[in-house]
Amino acid sequence: MHSKDLKKPDGRNLTLYSNHPIPEGIVAPSPFLEPQHANPHLRWHPLRGEWVSYAAFRQNRTYQPPPQYNPLAPMSDPQHPTEMPAGDYEIAVFDNRFPSLALESHEPPSVTVPTAPANGHCEVVVFTQDPQSSLSSLPLSRIELLLSVWGDRTTRIGRRQHIHYVLPFENRGAEVGVTLHHPHGQIYAYPFVPAVPARMLAQEREYFLQHGTSLLCDMARVEAADGKRVLYHDDYAIAFVPACARYPYEVWVMPTAPCQDFAALTPPQRESLARALKTVLLKFDTLWNRPFPYLMAWYQAPTDGAAHPETQLHAQFYPPYRTRDRLKYLAGTELAAGMFAMDVLPETTAYELQQVEVSLDDSGEPAEVRA
Repeated sequence: MHSKDLKKPDGRNLTLYSNHPIPEGIVAPSPFLEPQHANPHLRWHPLRGEWVSYAAFRQNRTYQPPPQYNPLAPMSDPQHPTEMPAGDYEIAVFDNRFPSLALESHEPPSVTVPTAPANGHCEVVVFTQDPQSSLSSLPLSRIELLLSVWGDRTTRIGRRQHIHYVLPFENRGAEVGVTLHHPHGQIYAYPFVPAVPARMLAQEREYFLQHGTSLLCDMARVEAADGKRVLYHDDYAIAFVPACARYPYEVWVMPTAPCQDFAALTPPQRESLARALKTVLLKFDTLWNRPFPYLMAWYQAPTDGAAHPETQLHAQFYPPYRTRDRLKYLAGTELAAGMFAMDVLPETTAYELQQVEVSLDDSGEPAEVRA
């Protein structure tokens, strides 16, 4: 993997990545000349026992612009700069202009609940220069590179003071609130372990102390043996609809052997994980014969400097579809009680996805499905 660090006119950082050397002379553009001086803050929620981030300036961020004003397209007109330079590179990562968390956050307001600076970090990860592409249509080599990029960003950000957890994710589709349709994801780096991964980590830790093995690896082993919900499986990676899925078409993707974060991936694991990820994405799109909306979140070990043998790197997909024609949104029992109510079995949605034949690369090699 090759990378090049650049600085935007407004002071934000830009890093270019590629599988081949990146030429000299690329200059980082920005639609903005002056720094944002973003100053988000946190407020404590006493009843839920968790922090909430506040960043009112995000109301001014770019919202679904027309194609000719795509801020994630490579810049072609110096009079209308974008976030992306023209040049020969594959993936770009830059500081979010409208962050919910900022390392320089300071002096939170005084209100009736405890507050704190939102000393985290937010980045945008642009998967390709082609605005008409998608993560599912990228070659396996690009997806492998993306996995390496996530590892590099986790390592770099995780070294910074205050950062305790790094979460890469992708929102795809207007149905899940996407404001820019150019293929991209984000990275949020938190000054604490957020509530959802904290709860999962607690379960993993308790299981590891009792059994001496990884909870997720053991779950994957059982799923592989059962086969009813498996979408992809080889020696190094697996993708399956979990038997406990809370969303229709929810899918988990992970290495089969213990691996606590992106940086710990071996080359064979990274290659297989890319194949598993692309298989799932292609099955989603092919089943509906249209771009499939989802939230893809990657969970990994905290960046607190401690060993986390209990933790397993994995992705969880949360698609909003209940059926082919109806969207699922969180309702009363999910939002108010935190208990999800499902009206479709994981076995049913897994079977639908298993029946979708996909090709992983230009050679027409089929995805391996063991069911």
